[in-house]
Amino acid sequence: MPEVTLVDRGRVRADRAYVVDGASMASAAEPEPEHTRVEFVVWNAVVEAGGRTYLWDTGVPTDAAEYWPDPLYGAFEAHDASEHSLEGDLADSGYDLADIDAVVMSHLHLDHAGELDAFAGTGTPVYVHRDELGFAFYSAHTDEGSIAYLAADFDGDLNWRVVHRHRHTLAEGFELLHLPGHTPGLLGARIETPEGTLLVAGDECYVDANYAEGAPLGPGLLWSERDWRESLETLRELERRTDADVLYGHDLERFETLAARY
Repeated sequence: MPEVTLVDRGRVRADRAYVVDGASMASAAEPEPEHTRVEFVVWNAVVEAGGRTYLWDTGVPTDAAEYWPDPLYGAFEAHDASEHSLEGDLADSGYDLADIDAVVMSHLHLDHAGELDAFAGTGTPVYVHRDELGFAFYSAHTDEGSIAYLAADFDGDLNWRVVHRHRHTLAEGFELLHLPGHTPGLLGARIETPEGTLLVAGDECYVDANYAEGAPLGPGLLWSERDWRESLETLRELERRTDADVLYGHDLERFETLAARY
């Protein structure tokens, strides 16, 4: 049965309106609402399943303040990134980079694919959905698509393993789920652990309001709201059927609760 270790990779400060649509919208009753900047968590996970060790995402690079474009860093301030290297945070959780047999990329946005170059030239399989890989390269190499993809994150000598379907089993009890909406090829997962079922929603739901209230992400974080809502119902149905814990993409409170359990 798979074992999951959640790895804390630091914090990002951002306006809540980016992740909950309408969070700071004015109204007649409140014509000048206050904007709230919130601390969001960045996390990775290590999944031991089927005799292999999988790393979920590679997080924010330590040089985000210099490397990320100014508008993006200004909006999503990864203020402690320099204190959270992938190698160091894995070591704190009892793992070495050399222990990783394969990497699963939920998607290739800059706050999830930083330090992916640690696996360039190693032959380590890197799983990514077909729709994500194409959109990421299209976005990074043209003036269209999304500005949240940086070519240098994923242009190296990486051993891509492309996921083509809506579901893909990596090992018994470890199934990848295609959850388009935030991006075309976002991957989540259903993981059957000794502690119970863990549903990885990832950036389909940044915070609890996205999941529990059905409040969509801010417009800048949605590739397709229609697909996002379909993916949300997929997760909700799986939760009903399996009584699962749901792990969001950046909700600090939910992360801390589940990190104490898994």
